[in-house]
Amino acid sequence: MKTETLKKDLLEKCKSLGIPLIGFASVKRWQDPPRELPNVLLPWIPEEFWPQSIYPEAKTVIVIGLPVPLPIVETAPSIYYHELYKTVNSMLDSKAYEIANLLTEKGYGSIYLPRDAYGDIKILIEKPFAFFSHKHAAYLCGLGSFGQNNVLLTPEYGPRVRFTSIFTEARIEPDPIRGKDLCTRCLLCVKNCPVGAIPGKGDFPPPVDKKLCAIRSAQLRDEYRSPCGICIKVCPVGRDRELFGRKNISIYSEDKKFEKYHTAWEHVRKYGSKA
Repeated sequence: MKTETLKKDLLEKCKSLGIPLIGFASVKRWQDPPRELPNVLLPWIPEEFWPQSIYPEAKTVIVIGLPVPLPIVETAPSIYYHELYKTVNSMLDSKAYEIANLLTEKGYGSIYLPRDAYGDIKILIEKPFAFFSHKHAAYLCGLGSFGQNNVLLTPEYGPRVRFTSIFTEARIEPDPIRGKDLCTRCLLCVKNCPVGAIPGKGDFPPPVDKKLCAIRSAQLRDEYRSPCGICIKVCPVGRDRELFGRKNISIYSEDKKFEKYHTAWEHVRKYGSKA
């Protein structure tokens, strides 16, 4: 099958599966990275984390993304966002598995990668890395740019997206890496981080304190209301803000003006967790 036809088939398959974001990158991008890289990717990804080091037959990395709806994220931290997070992760795993199987049936050996490849959040406190970064892969697949909080920002949903990856033997035309920097430098993620894990100064984007972030997530997990979600909630980037009528970011700080929203969020936070 011609690679152009294969790519078209995959795009149609993702559409049928309800996957709004999909990107393609040659594994050569890990071996020969772009000349201009965001600070978060420096120093460059060690070779042991490259797709071809994990699956030597890999020729192309496919990244798929599913959004996390803003009105649910706004309740975070809460049992509501906790359940959404688990649901989206599970859907990503099943959809990536299905895509990998489709490619294999067409004669191209393919494997999917789990969305979260760690046994417990407390493991990330001591070793804050998984065996492969979907966030970096999504960047190399042209799906977005990095924000102040080191999360990938997309034009469609800002940082409110979850990603996972598929490795395939098929050589598929890569998508261009996104050149536009989407971060507005508003520093709302910095100001609203409850543990001060996101620096406001330094080279952009500055390295986030992953240990502090993991400790916060572990605490919330024990209360059945992880993950934190605050930095992705307040980010102004993403067309989803307009869709949900949330372009006015002061909705999160002006309690009286947006009382009905704050009342709704507090109601959700009161139930189903140990908060």
